[in-house]
Amino acid sequence: MPWKVVHLITGTGTGGAESMLARLVERMDRNRFASSVVSMLPEGPTAEKIRRSGIAVTSLGMPRGIPDPRAMARLVRYLRNDPPDLLQTWMYHADLLGGVVGKMLGLPVIWNIRHANLDESANKAGTLAVVSLCARLSGRIPARILCNSEMSRTLHISRGYAAGKFTVVPNGFDLERFAPDDSAAARVRAEFSIPSETPLVGLVARFDPQKDHGTFFRAVSLFRGMGGRATFLLCGDGVTLENPAFRACVESSLSEAERGDLRFLGRRDDVPRLSAAFNLATLSSRGESFPNAVGEAMACGVPVAATDVGDVRFIVGDTGLVVPAGDPHALATAWRSLLAESEEARKRRGEAARERIRALFDLRAVVASYEDLYEEILLGGTSKKGKG
Repeated sequence: MPWKVVHLITGTGTGGAESMLARLVERMDRNRFASSVVSMLPEGPTAEKIRRSGIAVTSLGMPRGIPDPRAMARLVRYLRNDPPDLLQTWMYHADLLGGVVGKMLGLPVIWNIRHANLDESANKAGTLAVVSLCARLSGRIPARILCNSEMSRTLHISRGYAAGKFTVVPNGFDLERFAPDDSAAARVRAEFSIPSETPLVGLVARFDPQKDHGTFFRAVSLFRGMGGRATFLLCGDGVTLENPAFRACVESSLSEAERGDLRFLGRRDDVPRLSAAFNLATLSSRGESFPNAVGEAMACGVPVAATDVGDVRFIVGDTGLVVPAGDPHALATAWRSLLAESEEARKRRGEAARERIRALFDLRAVVASYEDLYEEILLGGTSKKGKG
């Protein structure tokens, strides 16, 4: 019989952690591991993606931002009804809730941290309080603490997490789904009325303070002032002018003429196609651990200009340009520099970027790392099940 692994995640929206969870449970060896997913919050778009891969998804129905003791009781009932061999939690609130319940039920627990910016200006006070509590419990509750970047590991150890518990497993990318596609550029340009001679720069990021769209918009204005020409295609949750907060950010940063260079697409389900159409992908974040958008663009053979957050410098290597976070001039200069290169030079960069993803972050190797860690914990614990 396969080992049963329950994945408890804060929510099933469209963030990086949710995407990595979906990729992981879809690809895990089902002869060895039987996965299921529990979301603390009501179901989001990723829940259906996970369900389509044959993995059960359950919600505890906890309202966002409102602590609900009934969610803890629901989780206890769920785990007691069909006890798993291992509980894997994803993100701080799930780490805390799952850690306490798992300890109470005698289950081995692995925490999964996907964050590398704990500045007060970029995080809610409640989240920081949960981080502090998890740090105090980290020596007693989790069997292991997974991080997806070295930056995240170092940061959390500095905040009091138990140093000896950490294992770093990066995000992994499906090189078949994210791949160069020569026909994508023409289709995307036709869809959004972008001339073939105009460079296309893509930003795939939900509207969130950590993504720092304000710096991105200021960089667009500076880029135009440098004489740069490009169309900027933005997609992600909340990235639409129908979102009042996003609209205010746009209008406070860009003139009406400058806004004409931008396309706002909101959440999209065709990110591989869009990414393959970019001449250049970018990231303006001030807080990331291991941004999926960077690796996805690189897997599509697209060079990247990104801010120096989390493990971005290591991910990109010498295939693109990395600039300080919060510096719109540096970001605009990086765009101008890369777009000034010949088409052949950018193609070579893109090929090197894809090869770097293949060598370091292939999804198959990342899934195998999770499986090996689970087996190590289970064989070292009290589980009586074996591999199928």
